Amino acid sequence: MQLSNITGLFFGSFNPIHIGHMALANYMVTYTNIQDLWFVVSPQNPLKQKHTLLPDYQRLEMVNIAIEDDIRFRASDIEFHLPKPSYTIDTLAYLEEKYPKRKFIIIMGADTLHTLHKWKNIDVLIDKFEILVYPRPGYSTEDIRLKAKYTLTEAPKIEISATFIRKAIKEGKDIRHFLPHRVYEHIQTMGFYC
Repeated sequence: MQLSNITGLFFGSFNPIHIGHMALANYMVTYTNIQDLWFVVSPQNPLKQKHTLLPDYQRLEMVNIAIEDDIRFRASDIEFHLPKPSYTIDTLAYLEEKYPKRKFIIIMGADTLHTLHKWKNIDVLIDKFEILVYPRPGYSTEDIRLKAKYTLTEAPKIEISATFIRKAIKEGKDIRHFLPHRVYEHIQTMGFYC
């Protein structure tokens, strides 16, 4: 079967989506063979606490606001409709069945690479799917417990995190330039993270 699209899957809670996410997504569709990129908004990461998460559809809405009309990007709620907690291997199996003409590539940070050995059916995942890794400050790709096949990209290291954003908002800091403009306005209007 001829594959028509190479789609990057950028998984995350996007709580909230910020300029670091957008810069990495832009890098991936500009400097790799990825043709389009889907922000897969995760309802619950089995390896993270849930108490700091905004409700699923509010985070999805912020991703949609951030990508605006950029046709290279898409916000995906696919994991909202799958059994919880969501596991990447289950999501990929579903997407392959639903979109048989697409090739899916996983995008992850070097920090995530260090927890890969804890993922469900990881041997199947690393055997079937290409993984593109972007560097994260403070995380080396050396000494990875699981010898996964991955490509380390030369994406810029971005030291912005959603944790930093949430903390800054709670402390009343002006962080408007750390977020896409319309996302910042939306957060202010809705009173998120205060």
